[in-house]
Amino acid sequence: MTGFSRTEGVDAGLTWAWELRSVNGRGLDLKMRLPGGFDALEPGLRDLAGKALKRGNVGASLTMKREDRQRLVADPAVLDDLLSLATAIAARIPGAPPPRAELLLALPGVMRPPTAAEEGVPEDALAAVRAGFAAALAGLVAARQEEGARLAGLLGAQLDTIAALCAQAEAEAADQPRLQRDRMMENLSALLRDDQFKAGQGLPAERIAQEVALLATRADVREELDRLAAHVDAARQLLREGDGIGRRFDFLVQEFVRETNTLCSKSASVPLTATGLKLKAVIEQMREQVQNVE
Repeated sequence: MTGFSRTEGVDAGLTWAWELRSVNGRGLDLKMRLPGGFDALEPGLRDLAGKALKRGNVGASLTMKREDRQRLVADPAVLDDLLSLATAIAARIPGAPPPRAELLLALPGVMRPPTAAEEGVPEDALAAVRAGFAAALAGLVAARQEEGARLAGLLGAQLDTIAALCAQAEAEAADQPRLQRDRMMENLSALLRDDQFKAGQGLPAERIAQEVALLATRADVREELDRLAAHVDAARQLLREGDGIGRRFDFLVQEFVRETNTLCSKSASVPLTATGLKLKAVIEQMREQVQNVE
């Protein structure tokens, strides 16, 4: 499910803000971006998120700024690189003086504000950041629940459409045995042009009846329609449960697809085939929406 939440606060001279974003995903994939010095918070925050969320690609970002920070510190890596370069250049120039500290420190990029890890973060501020994450997580869950309520209405309407199409298919399938018999007799007439065999007059009636019965059995879609009706009931039951149903609903949609494909392959009439194709279209739309269900 998609969702967004943001919390912010100021503690011990630190301004912090959490932003949590969620998009669709088959499982739970949590990516966290924390400033330096806050890595120790990640395991506990991941555990908290895992208890509140089941599915989705979730991104959690923490930004921090020290309001009253005035002092600067030297970047050790940059300073080492510049010192090595300046020393090497001075050694190549006869009579050149050694590098002077104040000149090196005045070069761009050497002095910078300290990170949170270098400056230290009070425990009160860390506790506030943890509480801020919990509040942002609760906001994200609420946003996803609002989307879930809208999604439940949409899925319910799609299930109603599927049920109506199944009833239509049942009515259209009632004429399948006659259509199969007419088709077989038409094929016989086309293959056997002799007057003796036209309309099956030269074939035993029992043999024709056996073939018609066999074709009717193969074309019987009652079993597929019964299973589709059972799947509709199961899907509605899942919607009533409303918690942790995403994977089960995803599997159920696969069963919808399988039964509809079989129904279309058994169809002996254009109207029944058209209804089967409508079923496939609605089920495909439902499958796309089910990917959003937690």
